[in-house]
Amino acid sequence: MFALLFPGQGSQKAGMGRDVYETSPAARSVFETADAVLGIPLSKLCFEGPDDALLPTEVQQPAILATSIALLRALEERSGALAPGYVAGHSLGEYSALVAAGALAFEDALRLVRARGCYMRDAVPPGYGAMAAIVGCDRATVEAACASARAETGEVVEPANYNAPEQTVVAGSVAAVRSACELAKAAGARRALPLPVSAPFHCRLMTPAAVRLRADLAAIRFADPRPPVVANVSAEPNATAAQIPELLARQVAEPVRFTEMVERLAALGVGAVLEVGPGRVLCGLVARIAPRLERANLGCAADLDAASLFAAGPGAKPASAG
Repeated sequence: MFALLFPGQGSQKAGMGRDVYETSPAARSVFETADAVLGIPLSKLCFEGPDDALLPTEVQQPAILATSIALLRALEERSGALAPGYVAGHSLGEYSALVAAGALAFEDALRLVRARGCYMRDAVPPGYGAMAAIVGCDRATVEAACASARAETGEVVEPANYNAPEQTVVAGSVAAVRSACELAKAAGARRALPLPVSAPFHCRLMTPAAVRLRADLAAIRFADPRPPVVANVSAEPNATAAQIPELLARQVAEPVRFTEMVERLAALGVGAVLEVGPGRVLCGLVARIAPRLERANLGCAADLDAASLFAAGPGAKPASAG
């Protein structure tokens, strides 16, 4: 049995999606739909950049979503209907996963992630927030560093992404994030790397964005995900439409539990994961979380043949009941 994984912010690069747009009618339709729904030349920004044009979160989010779904539709065009056991995504990638599972219309997903990006951008004043990746220590050490930094500064800093057993991203105010990084390094972390982001995502500073997004989610018609989507905030598979709005609203201001998500997929019998979207970040994280899982990436048109074979391969097939 295999699962599809979809990336989040940070995986974008100028030129993404151009080759699949040029070779796949299904992918071309995805980008044309995105341009029409959003009323901006999103495809041109993806294909031509420059990279700086893709950095604003309200552009980056729909751009990565559109590229991921274009690659998925091109794969379906090549291979026929796919039959993953589960789907999942990292942060923004959860919206791609919901589209893949038939729970959310692509057009609605585009509008939601564009709004989500605007709300997250506006939740804190420019320059107030920061994020950093702390590498080389366990989550308990990072959590303790955040608690000490909050006490020291009186400001917010919290784990935002549990990306791998020894990689946790923290988010909060600039001062509190800096303090947490120093405390983590003093406790044994190898590195603490500031991230080039426009806001402190997945921490309580994003609560105003979550409130605004909840109203938009209430207006969307969701369907039951088929296959189930492993949610960021619970690290559990969800197959019920009624749960989706709350899971997505909470996701904005709560941590992405990616390590637990991958461990849960493995426990559910998944033997292989196919990352669909720009970049290869998630495959790298999976290798550190569950190294026995087979991994492949579909990030450009040149990957389509291999991805098609991978999705039909031995590791992707359901395990025998006997």
